[in-house]
This record gives sequence, structure tokens and C-alpha cells, in this order.
Amino acid sequence: MALNTRCTSLDEVRSNIDRIDRQLVALIAERGAFVRQAAAFKKTAAEVPAPQRVAQVLAHVRALAGESGADPAVVEATWRAMIGAFIEAERVEQAMLRPPSPH
Repeated sequence: MALNTRCTSLDEVRSNIDRIDRQLVALIAERGAFVRQAAAFKKTAAEVPAPQRVAQVLAHVRALAGESGADPAVVEATWRAMIGAFIEAERVEQAMLRPPSPH
């Protein structure tokens, strides 16, 4: 459904939101698989947060939001939450790949 398509009922609106949510969850799962792969390339837990990369991604999605007609503030807030959750997941993955050595 195009951005300018008008729904004729609340049920139709909700049905479309549910459809989009299914697509978003699938894309988040795909993104998560790549995040898990990234953990393998990072040698230490200190490399996981990557603040420069976070800033780059946020700038990119804000630009994409502007191009697509999305609210840049909503997109940035969504990505900040998602990135924060993925950083925690990557820390767990990284810790499993490189457990601390016993002393």
C-alpha cells in the first residue's frame, strides 16, 4: 500500500500496521544476524559500542527518513532504541565467542 493510500476503516489501518510489523520483525531478525556476525570480527568488548558507527548510522537513517517522508525524529528515536538493544545482544554474543580467561 502506498503512502498516500487512504484506508476506509480503523480495521483496515490496523491490518496494514500488522502487515508492516511482520515485515519489520523479519528485517530486524535479518539485521540481528549481521550484528551477531559483527561480534566475531571485534576482538574486545570495548569495540562493541562503536560510537562513530552509531553516529554514522543515525545520520544515514535521518537522511533516509527525509527522502521517504518519515519523521526524522521518530526514525532516529527508533534506531537509537534498536541500536541500544543490538549493542547489548552483541555484547552477549561477543562474550560467548571470547569468554574471559580464568586467572
